[in-house]
Amino acid sequence: MSRDLKRTVYDRFWEWKQRSNHGTLEISGARQVGKTYLVNKFADEAYARKVYINLQSLDGELFLERYHNLVNEMKNGKRMENPLRELLLWQEPSFVDADDTVVIIDEIQESAEIYNRIREFTRTLKSDFIVTGSYLGRILNREFKYSAGDTFSIELYTLSFEEFLMAAGKYEEFIELDLFGAGEDHIYKELDDLYRVYCQIGGYPAVVLKYLENSSLEECQEELLRIIRLFTNESRRYFEDILDYEAYTNLFCSIARLLAKEKKGLEEDSFSEELKGIITKEYSSNLSKASVNRAIDWLYSSGIVGFAGKVINCNLLDFRAKARCYFMDTGLASYFIQQIGCSEAELAGAVSETFVYLDLKRRMDRPGSLSFEMPAFATYGNGELDFFTKSLRTGKIYGIEVKAGKNAGKTAARALKEGKIDILLYVKGNTHGGKEGNIYTVPIYGISRVAL
Repeated sequence: MSRDLKRTVYDRFWEWKQRSNHGTLEISGARQVGKTYLVNKFADEAYARKVYINLQSLDGELFLERYHNLVNEMKNGKRMENPLRELLLWQEPSFVDADDTVVIIDEIQESAEIYNRIREFTRTLKSDFIVTGSYLGRILNREFKYSAGDTFSIELYTLSFEEFLMAAGKYEEFIELDLFGAGEDHIYKELDDLYRVYCQIGGYPAVVLKYLENSSLEECQEELLRIIRLFTNESRRYFEDILDYEAYTNLFCSIARLLAKEKKGLEEDSFSEELKGIITKEYSSNLSKASVNRAIDWLYSSGIVGFAGKVINCNLLDFRAKARCYFMDTGLASYFIQQIGCSEAELAGAVSETFVYLDLKRRMDRPGSLSFEMPAFATYGNGELDFFTKSLRTGKIYGIEVKAGKNAGKTAARALKEGKIDILLYVKGNTHGGKEGNIYTVPIYGISRVAL
């Protein structure tokens, strides 16, 4: 990576290290989001010694081979005081088991056996351990066990809009901007322009770096396509038959079609049923529900898509899980929605919803922020609210309406009037923001600064 991109999640790495008895740091996330770069950067800054093992490399293959040989030797009666220490000494003769040593095992999805021994690593050795990988294939491999206890888990996403602004040198303007209209016109305009760029290119580090190099949106899209092809080609080895692979490859555009639908209430009241209907109609009538569910779970476990729930009639106790699906990057959403031939207005609306969804999803990683089972949308009467959530900090219920233009949501206004929500938050493009009673309007790019 030719230029250092500041990531806010980096502070959580230090938080983990400073905890007593902190166990193993487990970093998950989609391909190409910067996991390997960040953990190595952290290791170089925070420790005196580092052992790095990539299980997809030849070096990693030899490590696994030595591990299996060691297990066989012990089964045949060989005694060792500390087998894991012996394994690491074989891997790195200069290995010192001490508090200022860190061992990184990258691409951990390649070995269920090593992953399942995380607790032994943590409890047997003084050194710190970090495991990281995309976890491609874990959803299909039952040999992987939950690493209950002894782990501090962090999920890494693509760059947020705030991180994009840091890279572009515009973060100070963003932080100082008044979200309710008291700022200078040219700052709102500048940030809105950058938001539109971010919606097109997304937050994959390689794509952002490409933009910072020459501001070419065309080259950014080429880089994004490279990432999509990488993921698609790598996924082939995890699908056992062509039927599943066809279902998987057609999912991207089918998800985009559901995102672009103006009405979010699914006719089947089931995301997988609705998706299966689209795939069957557009591509193949031979797909089973099991094949579609398998492909959906695959994309979710790989960090490519995320789910939103559904709150019935604005009642938090009446909840449906996995009622809607979003791409986990605005660049992905923009690309695939364009591919299905949507209008500019449909594209802007769907990508704007994705942007807000991702902000709420990131908040869920902060304990004590939003109520569980979020993000979610809500029905109320015959209408719907784009997003519906309860703040654990204040206890207030928020209805969030996402608008690319200037239209207001009648259902959300009615929900506020009739006491179903405490605060109505409009997030819009082409606005400087404003506040009237319990109705807040903010520029959509500023939602991360709204204290829910």
